[in-house]
Amino acid sequence: MSAASVGGAVTAGDFRTLTLSCVNRPGIVAAIAQKLFELGTNMTEAQQFDDTESGRFFMRVVFSPFDGWEPSRLIPEMAALAAEFGMTWTIKENARPTRVMLLVSKFDHCLVDLLYRWRVGELAIEPVGIIANHPAAAYADVDFGGIPFHYLPVTAATKAQQEARILQLVEDSGTELVVLARYMQILSNEMALQLSGRCINIHHSFLPGFKGARPYHQAYARGVKLIGATAHFVTHDLDEGPIIEQDVERISHADTPEDLIRKGRDIERRVLARAVRYYTEQRAILNGRKAIVFLD
Repeated sequence: MSAASVGGAVTAGDFRTLTLSCVNRPGIVAAIAQKLFELGTNMTEAQQFDDTESGRFFMRVVFSPFDGWEPSRLIPEMAALAAEFGMTWTIKENARPTRVMLLVSKFDHCLVDLLYRWRVGELAIEPVGIIANHPAAAYADVDFGGIPFHYLPVTAATKAQQEARILQLVEDSGTELVVLARYMQILSNEMALQLSGRCINIHHSFLPGFKGARPYHQAYARGVKLIGATAHFVTHDLDEGPIIEQDVERISHADTPEDLIRKGRDIERRVLARAVRYYTEQRAILNGRKAIVFLD
């Protein structure tokens, strides 16, 4: 936790979000509420969850300061309280967009959707770069709007070097969230660990699950009645990271494989967008193999 996450002077209308998790014990909510009051802030929204299975407590609090408060007190006093309860915690200025690196392969529908939502102000993100394993000509119809584009081809022989370059771009740009917007490359265990908790993937999700090539054609051949998509945190276990968001759509026997592809892309777009928004609004908190998501 760094004081840089809080920033400089604020006004009474400046909102911030506190998220925390710790071993559950009596008095956590009371201590948080009392501390925020002492710091000269007003709680405007609060959500909490007691996970009885793991014994951990999770909380998300939105607060705004009173006139005349002293922001320099926030970090040290919250740090002291966090140490007392053994909390893992973050504080984010709501008005500050999340710096996002977008990774994409051949299919650009998720990339285009995220860029549109960014441009109209629906997502509080700041795209700091687009990384693709296809050349810029493959995205000739996409308006990058001045966002730096990096063509990083990859083969089995160059994978380590390509991933090292990606991680360097992430570090140099101050990226806070990496989004695999249909980036069709499997991340190495080392890279997944480097990006743990700050990398989101979108995955086609069917019942039953169809792996490998042409999943929509496999689903068509089996006569599925629902197709779906899952957005999840990336881990070293392929497509098994903590789930952030899911959605489904009903399929008819009259739908062709092309219909499934069209509907599947639409689900992927909206599921990924919601997952990115939950992350930027501090609504998704890791809980082992699961994610706690405080919905609005």
